[in-house]
Parts: sequence; structure tokens; C-alpha cells
Amino acid sequence: MTGRTIKVVIADDEPLIRAGIRMILTSDPGIEVVAEAPNGREAVELARAHHPDVVLLDIQMPVLDGLSALAELRRAVPQARALILTTFGERENVLRALAEGGAGFLLKDSAPGELIGAVRAAAAGDAYLSPGATRHVVDQLASGREAARGEEARRRVAELSERERGVLALLGEGLSNADAGRRLHMSEATVKTYVSRILAKLECENRVQAALLARDAGL
Repeated sequence: MTGRTIKVVIADDEPLIRAGIRMILTSDPGIEVVAEAPNGREAVELARAHHPDVVLLDIQMPVLDGLSALAELRRAVPQARALILTTFGERENVLRALAEGGAGFLLKDSAPGELIGAVRAAAAGDAYLSPGATRHVVDQLASGREAARGEEARRRVAELSERERGVLALLGEGLSNADAGRRLHMSEATVKTYVSRILAKLECENRVQAALLARDAGL
């Protein structure tokens, strides 16, 4: 996204929340809020009209909730990346958002810099899971049906090269491409190439799904 303004649609049923998010995002000269919606249905229609890079979806909205809107967005405007906004980090919502192909999950009490960083990460094609929800989700996933998930994860990871498994392990730790590169003594661009190859081989939608797979495989 370097050199191009990131277009964003905000969807939340509370006008004050939308105003606050708009104020935070527009403080970054590289981000433009092109439309706002009070419900999921309007969010989908506005995304069709404006072709945004990122759509911020409140999880609880009238007419059409954020998770249902996410499913429609994936069909109607597949190039738009969706970030789910919520005031809580319930496991089921996070898992469904990721399963539906969401670009991430962000708690509404996140710091302004985190919101901007999440939007930039989503626009760049990366996934973002709020630190406030990450440990909760990973720990919950590790507790149930662990054996079956672990066996399947190890089978899939076995198809990767040793270097690819090393990069995947760092994804599981939540490292960015730059941080992983420093750890592995590789350039950020090289790590990005490895990540793309890993996602394709594992048939993962995004980095978060790959990170969860790494955890299940015991990396």
C-alpha cells in the first residue's frame, strides 16, 4: 500500500463510536474514511459502491450483524479486507470471523496506534488479531480436541521445508515479517516470500490461520 491512500468504510451502529474511529484513522494522512454505515447491510452496499481497501465491522449491529456482513462482503467485494470490531473477545466470534476469511479481530478498547496499525496490516494483505484476544483464543483452541487437531496440523506442516517450518513457527509467535527476518537473519522481503509460499501450501486464508496451525502442530 506504500504511496497509495488506504480507503476505509466504518460500520458501527453507534454514531459516537464511528466518529471516534474516523478521528483516529484520519489522523494518519495515508488513510481516508470514504463512508460510514449504521448496520451491516449498509456496510455491504457502501463497500460495493466505494471499493474500499478495508472495512471495519462492529460485531453487533441491527439489520445485519458484523459476522453475517463479513460473509456477504467476501462474496460481494472479495478484494476488501474486513476487520471485526467488538468490546469483548469471545472465542466463538473470533473463530467464526477467521473462518469467514476476516483479516482480523480488534477490541474497541485498543489504543489508537493499534487501530491504525491493524488497518495498515489488513490493507497490506496481512491478518491482525488484537493482543487482547490472541492469548485467549490460542489457549482455548489448545484445550479442546487437541489430539485430532494436532495430528492434522502435523500432517500438513510435514509438507513444508525445514526453513518454511522455521518461518511458520515465528508466525505462531506473532512476529511480523521484519521481526522474523531479524530472528532468522533474512531480509523482510525474503520472509514475505516464504509466508506467501507457506499460506499457499497450507491452504490458509491468512497469517492468523497459519499461526493457529503452527500452535496445533506444536511448533
